[in-house]
Amino acid sequence: MTRAFVVREHGGPEQLKLEQVEVPAPGPGQLKISNKAIGLNFVDVYQRTGLYKLPLPFVAGNEGAGEVIAVGPDVTGFKVGDRVAYQGPVGAYADERLLPADKAKHLPDGITYEVAAASLLKGATAFYLLHWTYALKAGETILVHAAAGGTGQILTQWAKAIGATVIGAAGSEEKCEIVRQNGADLAINYKTDNFLERVKEFTGGKGVDVVYDGVGQATFEPSLDCLRVRGLMVSFGNASGPVSIPRLGILADKGSLYVTRPTGAGYFRAPEDLRTAASALFNMIELGKIKIAIGQTRPLAEAVEAQMALEARETTGSTLLLP
Repeated sequence: MTRAFVVREHGGPEQLKLEQVEVPAPGPGQLKISNKAIGLNFVDVYQRTGLYKLPLPFVAGNEGAGEVIAVGPDVTGFKVGDRVAYQGPVGAYADERLLPADKAKHLPDGITYEVAAASLLKGATAFYLLHWTYALKAGETILVHAAAGGTGQILTQWAKAIGATVIGAAGSEEKCEIVRQNGADLAINYKTDNFLERVKEFTGGKGVDVVYDGVGQATFEPSLDCLRVRGLMVSFGNASGPVSIPRLGILADKGSLYVTRPTGAGYFRAPEDLRTAASALFNMIELGKIKIAIGQTRPLAEAVEAQMALEARETTGSTLLLP
C-alpha cells in the first residue's frame, strides 16, 4: 500500500483525498517508481475541477522524478535503481506509482530529482512553445504572461538564450524583480501598469511577434492588441479562466492575427518527441543557461494547500511536493 491523493469527484481542492492505495507489480511495458519529488502544475488543477475531463477516479499529478524499483516484462532500457523523470500520465501525487516505460526519461548525473520534478513538464512546454509552436529567432520580440511562474521563468531564460527580446508581465513588484533577474528586457506589473500601453511604448507602436499566455481569460483580448500585424497569440493555459472568441473576425480587425491553443498531448504524441524536449531542457540546465527556481516545497500530505496557493497566484517559480 502507498499514500496517494485520489480525485473521486470533480470540484474544489477538497476533492483531493489522501488515501492508501495498492500499487501492483508492473505489467508489460511498465515501470514501478518510488517518487522522490513531485511537480505541481496548473494542469493538475484543471483535471481536478473537470475543465480537463479524465475518467473518475484518478490519482492526481502529472510530473515527478524518482527511482525505478521494479521493471515489467518486456521492458528494455531500464533497470532497478535507475533515476528517472516523467511528465504525464496522471498518478504523480503518490509515494509510489506505475508508469509506462515510454514516458520515463533517464536523468543525467548533473540533474537532481528536485530539479527534474520542478522543470520537466514546464521546461518541455517551453521547448515546444519556442521551437515547434513558433520557431523563435534572435532579434524577435515576445510577451510572456505570468513570467515569474515556473513555466514563465523557463520561457524567459530560454528565449533570451535564443537571442530574443523578452517582455515579462507579473502580478507584483517582487515578482517583477524575479522577471528581471531572469533576463527580461522589460518587466510589467499587472497591478500598477497597463501592460498594453507599456508593450506599445516599448515596441514603438509595432507590437510583439508572439504572445505566450498561460493566464487565459483575464489577459487574452488585451494581448491581441499587443501583437504586430500577422503576429501569433499562443494561449497555452487558463489560470484566470478559459478563453473563448465570440467572433472570429476580431483577428482580422486587429491585423490578420494568428491564434493557437497548443497542449503537450498534441506535441508529445510519440515517446521520442518528449525525449527530444527533455534532452534539450536538461542540456540547457547543465550548461547553466536555464536556472530552475524552486519557489516552494511542501510535504506530499499538503497537496491540498499547495494547489490552493497555486490557484491564488501566491507562488513563484516551481512548487514541489516531497514524499
